[in-house]
Amino acid sequence: MPVFFVPPRCLTPPTVTITGALLGHLRDSLRLTVGETILLSDGEKLRYRTEVTAITKQTLTGRVIDVLTRPPRQAPALTLGQALLKGERMDWVVQKTTELGVQTIIPLQSQRSIVQLKAERIQTQTARWQRIALEAAQQSEQWQVPTIAGPLSLSPHNIQRSAYTLALILTERRKEVRTLSNIALPASPEESILVLVGPEGGWTDKEVATAEETGYVPLTLGTRILRAETAATLAIGLLQYRLGELG
Repeated sequence: MPVFFVPPRCLTPPTVTITGALLGHLRDSLRLTVGETILLSDGEKLRYRTEVTAITKQTLTGRVIDVLTRPPRQAPALTLGQALLKGERMDWVVQKTTELGVQTIIPLQSQRSIVQLKAERIQTQTARWQRIALEAAQQSEQWQVPTIAGPLSLSPHNIQRSAYTLALILTERRKEVRTLSNIALPASPEESILVLVGPEGGWTDKEVATAEETGYVPLTLGTRILRAETAATLAIGLLQYRLGELG
């Protein structure tokens, strides 16, 4: 059953009240009717199994029939630092890595990024990515929606390396670097992993060197040269598999 995220103010057990865009989606797109059951989330630790009791043009009202508590986290949290990609490719990365359970996505302005976000568009674009993440989290029944950070330039001063137990940067055409299959990973749910994925043209040598100097571990996904959006999704998927979150 898909889970729908609602603001805490809508959840006043045993009653739930839904308005706005979600009301329109449930009523008009899903054609929800009185008596049906939906699963609502506060985006934190609780889900509410709710029976629909009334639907009008203004509101959907429901009765909470069960409350589910989020199980304890079993693996480190994942953060993806993704260099800005052209067109729908960035949307695709946000959607698919959300489905795979990434906790935070940091859009990065790198030297070879084709996309150069203007200051006046940053808020609108970030809100768009956040909506995509919300929809993907609902579809894949996540317990929370990943946070989409405001776009940053790739700089040691902008990304706090010390905030992560392990920081990785994907590279290509390099010999004698580790891979996601053999690198040692943290295991505690209190720890965290950050992985940086470059743009369509890859990182510059200077960007990789600077990252290494600040504690990032370079690694590869193998000999194939993958599209940036493929590399991001594969990297998060492999990490989740090794952490026991997939398969």
